[in-house]
Amino acid sequence: MKRGRKKVSNPPTARRILAAAEHQFAAQGMAGARTEEIASAAHANKAMLYYYFGNKRRLHRAVLENLFRQLRTGVYDSPRKQVSPRKRLREFITAYFDFLASHPNYPRLVHREAMEATKEFDWIVSQFLRPFHKQLVQTLEAGITAGEFRHIDPHYTAFTIMGMTTSYFAAAPIFGRVAGRDLLAPEALAERKLALLDFLDHGLLRIQERRR
Repeated sequence: MKRGRKKVSNPPTARRILAAAEHQFAAQGMAGARTEEIASAAHANKAMLYYYFGNKRRLHRAVLENLFRQLRTGVYDSPRKQVSPRKRLREFITAYFDFLASHPNYPRLVHREAMEATKEFDWIVSQFLRPFHKQLVQTLEAGITAGEFRHIDPHYTAFTIMGMTTSYFAAAPIFGRVAGRDLLAPEALAERKLALLDFLDHGLLRIQERRR
């Protein structure tokens, strides 16, 4: 499958187009997004958009590549295997939480691809989501083997962790209305991260590990 982006000689313009396209694709989907609106939001013109990305489909692919490249390098590319599984898990979850906090379009873009069952989603699963899940499962298995974690099903526990983290950001507009506050504000995000880590510690750690 063709990559989404050509080599560019003016990266700032390309970055502005990518950022604008990410917002449009998250809100409208690829079919509903309009290149005119993307170019306008990027303070560029359609000619520049087509020069850098070829067409709307390749631009969409470039948006996904850019997003998942940041997920891989920022969250799960280089785990610190020399630290304990508990610490490794906390670092993993913290990095993923911070990634979602700084990339609010991620849940909507991924859910759109999954619901539409596109070929792009097959690529996302094989290149990014499956390795992400595998590393999380391996960290949980290492914690069980080391005696830090209870004997839980690592695959279902990985799904639980991913759901608890991703769903908060996906549903923040709804939860925020219920709570009567902005749940994506910095103080709310800090509180949520601590609550998430505390909940997982109590759900995963063996009793003697909690007392340390």
